[in-house]
Amino acid sequence: MKIEESNIVETNDYRVIIYPASRPFETKEAKVITEKLFDFLATWAAHGKPLSSSFKIEKNQFIIICVDEEKEMASGCSIDALGKIMREIDEEYQLGLFDRMKASFIENGEVKTLKLIDFKSKVRSGEISKDTQVFDFSKYTYLEFLGNFILPFERSWAAGIK
Repeated sequence: MKIEESNIVETNDYRVIIYPASRPFETKEAKVITEKLFDFLATWAAHGKPLSSSFKIEKNQFIIICVDEEKEMASGCSIDALGKIMREIDEEYQLGLFDRMKASFIENGEVKTLKLIDFKSKVRSGEISKDTQVFDFSKYTYLEFLGNFILPFERSWAAGIK
């Protein structure tokens, strides 16, 4: 079941699951991914009870899934079902959705993604500026996502790179 649009969506602290791709989606890919996720979320359930959920594709590279757990908690089986559809999407388009050893940041107005080891190396060498904005995929709630998905370098996890 889709979360209904409303003026107060930001006041509800939905659970968020972020799937970061290693590259931007092509137009055709984004269309197919959107269709698959609409179909999946329309029937997504936990122990037979529909989950109020929605998704969006952020910056043409990140899939953001939201579920209103005040109505119904996502169970292990329902999270497994989501993981299954996301793995199918990942395998079909080779997106690296489950590769957590990467970093995404904004450079010259564009989203860039590097292997984590390469990102750290470029930070240490000064090739990536401390003025860079960095994406944080560890957000658990929609309110955290809204305020802290893209952070200035010094406020991000990357500030700890030595």
